[in-house]
Amino acid sequence: MSNELLVVRDLEKSFQVGRGVEFKAIDKVSFSIARGKTLGLVGESGCGKTTIGRTVVRLYQADGGQVLFQDMDVHRVTRKQAHELTKRMQMIFQDPYSSLNPRMTVGDIIGEGLDIHKLYNGRKARNERIYELLEMVGLNREHAGRFPHEFSGGQRQRVGIARALAVEPEFIVCDEAISALDVSIQAQIINLLMDLQDELGLTYLFIAHDLSMVRHISDDIAVMYLGNLVEKAETDTLYTKPLHPYTQGLLEAVPTPDPIYEKQREKILLTGDVKSFKGERKGCVFASRCKYAADLCQEVKPELREIEPAHFAACHRIEELNGASRRR
Repeated sequence: MSNELLVVRDLEKSFQVGRGVEFKAIDKVSFSIARGKTLGLVGESGCGKTTIGRTVVRLYQADGGQVLFQDMDVHRVTRKQAHELTKRMQMIFQDPYSSLNPRMTVGDIIGEGLDIHKLYNGRKARNERIYELLEMVGLNREHAGRFPHEFSGGQRQRVGIARALAVEPEFIVCDEAISALDVSIQAQIINLLMDLQDELGLTYLFIAHDLSMVRHISDDIAVMYLGNLVEKAETDTLYTKPLHPYTQGLLEAVPTPDPIYEKQREKILLTGDVKSFKGERKGCVFASRCKYAADLCQEVKPELREIEPAHFAACHRIEELNGASRRR
């Protein structure tokens, strides 16, 4: 039996942006996540990270490719299977202020999934399960009768996590789940997610743009650019030996806590214009900002291929460039 809980193959998703005009938010993206592991998905705002997360859990319908959850194609299921998938796959949303119904108490927000899937016997059992979930995420049972506006951002996100856990999922998409929170609260939420993963055996797709937080929680990291994966590797490998020029630039943009080193270090600056999302794309999506781009890069799109064991990158010149950097 395969250890891969989720397999995404050649996933595509486009949106209409005008009369007869569409932009491709996801362009033949493929990856997999092993059971009990976390894949961090990073990239600039607007690169398609959230669209992938929403398409994986069926909030968006895919235009092409497959999303296989334990070998079940989530976009080609019966109504009964779709209902079951909403229990097994959950999502924690980015904004804890808009993702909770302001007219519902916290207890009813968490209990909604219990009601839909009939996961309790009697009102007392329902309330006890809600109290258990609140305590699991670091809140008190007294909070069940309060409304979302009575909580801080970090507390609201804990409510969102409890809501996702209520139906006992196997897989959770964390869509920028910490980006709206203060830095100190971000660390608390990350540690909570990691503790819950160890305790419950959860599998995460962790979407974020904060590279330091992604490194802390992820087993593997995939880097996106304009709807395409440009690099994927184990976390330590990607941070210590990035291969793709975009990944190198992304990591160089992360400030260091040493002001002297920060002032002296040579930075990789990304120049040029971002390619348009609209219409047919030709060549490498990063070619317009890559100082190493050759004629081939402008004409032919590179495939995501294994350059070193378990280290994938999409670049025509990857061996040439990295061989030169090692020689230097």
